[in-house]
Amino acid sequence: MPFTPIHMGPGIAIKAALQTGFSLMVFGWTQIVMDIQPLIVLITGEGHLHGFTHTYAGASLLAVFSALSGKYLSEIGLYILDMNPNWQVKIFWRVAFLSGFIGAYSHVFIDSIMHSDMHPFFPFSESNKLQGIISVELVHKLCMVSAIVGGILYFVINWFIKFNKQRQATF
Repeated sequence: MPFTPIHMGPGIAIKAALQTGFSLMVFGWTQIVMDIQPLIVLITGEGHLHGFTHTYAGASLLAVFSALSGKYLSEIGLYILDMNPNWQVKIFWRVAFLSGFIGAYSHVFIDSIMHSDMHPFFPFSESNKLQGIISVELVHKLCMVSAIVGGILYFVINWFIKFNKQRQATF
């Protein structure tokens, strides 16, 4: 199903680990961009559901597009949400590209396990040795657990960072 929020689980865990070195907004934008082609196939009934965009070659191109567009869209989005009122928060290019590539490649990896019509290494190979290595139900559970654990870790790490800054300011 296109635009599945399940893909965001690993992104939340990565955000917890990398903090400002990773943009969850660019990662999320990449998930949307990745599933535009399958959405078009579902609407029109024509084409291959998990086609070129769901290969590592196609994902590489979409990662570049997502980084280039997602950096600015994320900064504008943070401004609109009043989380960046003075345009102070800038997403560095290396963060945008890292987030875009992690988003695109993790999307292909997860979908390769779940979908039998995936050919992740096309045009070099049409095989998909990942399909079915674990159940779709387990993939969903792992993604949900990574979202919950990542979310908790993100807030705990940020609390410790703020606590230490306050503590240092008093000395």
